[in-house]
Amino acid sequence: MLLRMSTLFLRTLRDDPADAEVPSHRLLVRAGYIRRAAPGGFTWLPLGYRVFRNVERVIREEMDAMGAQEVHFPALLPREPYEASGRWTEYGDNLFRLKDRRGADHLLGPTHEEVFTLLVKDLYSSYKDLPVWLYQIQTKFRDEARPRAGLLRGREFTMKDSYSFDVDDAGLDKSYAAHRDAYIRIFDRLGLDYVIVSAMSGAMGGSKSEEFLHPTNIGEDTFVRSAGGYAANVEAVATVVPDPLPVEGLPEAHVEDTPDTPTIETLVEVARQLFPDAGYTAADTLKNVVVTLVHPDGGREPLVVGVPGDREVDLKRLEAQVAPAEVEPFAEFEAHPLLVKGYLGPQVLGADGPAGIRYLVDPRVVPGTRWITGANEPGRHVFDLVAGRDFTWGGVIEAAEVLPGDPAPDGSGPLELARGVELGHIFQLGRKYADALDLRVLDETGKLVTVTMGSYGIGVSRAVAAIAESTHDELGLAWPREVAPADVHVVATGKDASVFGAAEALAQELVAAGLTVLYDDRQKVSPGVKFKDAELLGMPTIVTVGRGLVDGVVEVRDRATGERQEVPVADAAARVLAAVRS
Repeated sequence: MLLRMSTLFLRTLRDDPADAEVPSHRLLVRAGYIRRAAPGGFTWLPLGYRVFRNVERVIREEMDAMGAQEVHFPALLPREPYEASGRWTEYGDNLFRLKDRRGADHLLGPTHEEVFTLLVKDLYSSYKDLPVWLYQIQTKFRDEARPRAGLLRGREFTMKDSYSFDVDDAGLDKSYAAHRDAYIRIFDRLGLDYVIVSAMSGAMGGSKSEEFLHPTNIGEDTFVRSAGGYAANVEAVATVVPDPLPVEGLPEAHVEDTPDTPTIETLVEVARQLFPDAGYTAADTLKNVVVTLVHPDGGREPLVVGVPGDREVDLKRLEAQVAPAEVEPFAEFEAHPLLVKGYLGPQVLGADGPAGIRYLVDPRVVPGTRWITGANEPGRHVFDLVAGRDFTWGGVIEAAEVLPGDPAPDGSGPLELARGVELGHIFQLGRKYADALDLRVLDETGKLVTVTMGSYGIGVSRAVAAIAESTHDELGLAWPREVAPADVHVVATGKDASVFGAAEALAQELVAAGLTVLYDDRQKVSPGVKFKDAELLGMPTIVTVGRGLVDGVVEVRDRATGERQEVPVADAAARVLAAVRS
């Protein structure tokens, strides 16, 4: 295929778009690959759509090779299946909801577990039909409160979602492993650096869950890893729980005046003045943070979370633990006079406490640990308050921030923190959706059993942005050959007709050999503009036909490495073909 820049629907920009926050957004717009259509929604232009379809092709090839079969569902879906699974309510404001002319409720699909389940239920009834793996590449819709970073977080995006259906858990393990291996092949072919991390299932439900994250400083996900091989999304990190301590012989709790100590830092300073030999640090204090949980049905519930004072409450970790409820700051102190802001202690908390508010604590709060915490009076704190002796709690919650150097849960060493973009997520759903929608088959004994499921997603449009993020340089995009919109960019420079004739002949020879060629055949554009466009557009090989033609040579350049070679015109096609097929 020959793409001529003189007729290609393309306009490159010299200036960055005003709303661009990350390099991929900036460069994809400047290079004429995408254009903003609405907040969180983008139009794919010809070159961008070629990259998009190449990513789709890689995914399809690997999904088909593993034995999955492609189907395609509508994006507009009825309410009833999502009502049965509970997600009509659980998704809350993230769901695009609408009514048809008859008043029936519909939604724009954020993900398709329910309708895949009903499809299999409609057609299959025996264990002999299973396992089956189905997938689609489909547009999804989520009403993001703050769409940002171009293709990385939008309201409309394209995802490959696949689903496995097995008669038992052993089959699910095999299906999960097969998808995991296919994902490794996909991301390897796309040229993306990735880390496989343990993750939370969230609104999807299920048990085992892993994410494929692309490490990058602009990523919204924080993950941890150890030198010994442990890796997890920060939301899924389990705290190493200390052993309980004996309470015998510990001093009695005592209340001290601690005026002007609304923060942990000021409290530690006063504690050291009161007891200079105790060696108090922030880790000896118990911080009690009040939040409001907003449940999907609209109900509001105050919750107090107790964490060691040397750590903040990580809202993403907290939200993962309390999902599908959402977390809001607590502002109803006047309605709860027992909650003394800045001096809140656990003595009044718990379902049976005077305040009647649920109290959950960090796993490090184990029986026998001693704490400095609020005395529920302005300007006063209690010292040597012993967990399990002087106060109790209603449960444990993983809500405290994870810090560099924390021990890995598997004992593989200290943790380091990094950021990444989620490329894919795989889940062992189990029987949540099959139970909700009554997907059962007859087993070998003729007994009805509930099918067990897996769910496996890849962000197709997000992968385009991630590739752009990981391969660009200061000049522009630099696409890997597997996904580039063209194999080679032929640039004709100058005004001499012989240059354009030679460039045309070379482009046609490469097309005849099976390559896709982007040919800059614009007659009245300066060489400088053409060179800048070639660098910005980012084809893996750039061939410049220009002044060197009088000496019988053209320049062949590798866009990724910058390596340049002067090649005889007669050998140019063979040299390019060798580079493409290497």
